[in-house]
Amino acid sequence: MTSSRFPANRTPEIGAFFQRDRNWHPPAFTPAYKTSVLRSPKRPLLSLDNTLSELTGPVFGHNILGELDNDLIHNFAGPGESAIGPRILVYGRVLDERGIGVAGALLEIWQANAGGRYRHKKETYLAPLDPNFGGCGRTITGEDGSYCFRTVQPGPYPWPNGPNDWRPAHIHFSVFGHGFAQRLITQMYFEGDPMIWRCPIVRTINDRRAIEGLTAALDMEATIPMDARAYKFDIVLRGRRSTLFENRIEGN
Repeated sequence: MTSSRFPANRTPEIGAFFQRDRNWHPPAFTPAYKTSVLRSPKRPLLSLDNTLSELTGPVFGHNILGELDNDLIHNFAGPGESAIGPRILVYGRVLDERGIGVAGALLEIWQANAGGRYRHKKETYLAPLDPNFGGCGRTITGEDGSYCFRTVQPGPYPWPNGPNDWRPAHIHFSVFGHGFAQRLITQMYFEGDPMIWRCPIVRTINDRRAIEGLTAALDMEATIPMDARAYKFDIVLRGRRSTLFENRIEGN
């Protein structure tokens, strides 16, 4: 499941992006999700063509990645130490609507620790920090669009939306393509978590299939014996089966 490096001499595809079906997304204004009220657009959205600079670059350098960048169990840990919590592999592919793997995409993830706490200065949740867990990592998709992260399963946490609202366990994903216009953000949930269906953010999504597309499937065949369970999460760009992205309701 490890991804091979994207060949530096490969010419990426360029051209206009596929149009997205906006009905696949929840409405921007969702009062039950309180922070959406002030930041939702008040006027109709405009669709603009991408410029050449947005489509072609500049791009990040692949040589900036370190050996442990995709291993959150160890990339922040002290010598001989490791992060605390249930160990998991998160793997899958980044695909376009044609089912073709998107090679050379930069994937970044960030998450709470096993107790549900982020390493953030303004974090108010009382769960303890893990001194050996930084909560972020990155990798580059292989020639077939594949990726793999090694991490711990994050815990749920309360958030000040309603009197007793909790976020289900989740991992944030950022997908960075070959130009500035190609950064997308989404979240991955875990199969079987009953808190998914109670979350006010998730409940803004009208199509159950879209929610299921944000839920990683447990894959016991890909586990590391006596070490880590595995979850499979494919990210699909465009098309009716496309993954929901928080930052690009108008299209990715």
